[in-house]
Amino acid sequence: MRILIIEDEKPAAERLIGLLSRYDSTISVEAILESVSQSVEWIKNPLNSVDLIFMDIQLSDGLSFEIFNKVQVNIPVIFTTAYNEYAVQAFKVNSIDYLLKPYTYEDLFHSIEKLESLRQNLSSASQRLKLEELNEALLQYRKTYKERFMVKLGERIKSVTTEKIVLFYAEGRTAFILTELGNRYIIDYKLEELEEMLNPSTFFRISRSFIVNINKIQEVLVHSNSRLKIKLEQDFDREIIVSRDKVQAFKGWFSG
Repeated sequence: MRILIIEDEKPAAERLIGLLSRYDSTISVEAILESVSQSVEWIKNPLNSVDLIFMDIQLSDGLSFEIFNKVQVNIPVIFTTAYNEYAVQAFKVNSIDYLLKPYTYEDLFHSIEKLESLRQNLSSASQRLKLEELNEALLQYRKTYKERFMVKLGERIKSVTTEKIVLFYAEGRTAFILTELGNRYIIDYKLEELEEMLNPSTFFRISRSFIVNINKIQEVLVHSNSRLKIKLEQDFDREIIVSRDKVQAFKGWFSG
């Protein structure tokens, strides 16, 4: 497999090369580029060809999303970044995965295996993935949904996995998560963004203010005006009501 690395931090690039070599010693790193401008020129060159790009988001001369505005990228991309606020934007281009630094070998392993799985399941005889086929396959595979959120605890940063999140809720312009231990944390997303990032088989937006985890619902009660009231496994100090226009869709989701 031929790899292009777009990364402006030398230690990060060297660590990635080491992880790739551990995954497959035959992997060839064709180039390491540090900027948007270098990347655009390299990708434009018809003599350059790779099977996969590892792309940092914050480069020396701007965000790597600018690359997609300046040149057509028909190569699968795995984004790497220390910041989680770009996830939604990353999946709007032809990305396979979104690795949050510092990622582990296991994270990288699963990302590349995801690409290999997609390749094996595409009907095209061509060994190179076509962009439209990749996007269609990504919609069929529910492996790109966000699995954890970074939250701040004073000067510390903590990772919370989605399986431990009972509820996402909004108060004004601020969004929060409620965990199974009753902890509440602010997150830097709007509920509209979260809808795109979360696995719809597990999470459902029941109203303008709430997104619930199906695995954390204790019971569903019939409420006034044919609406539904949700009781969670974790105590919460607000009523959680399914909006009237969401009731039928919620019933279908809740029943599987």
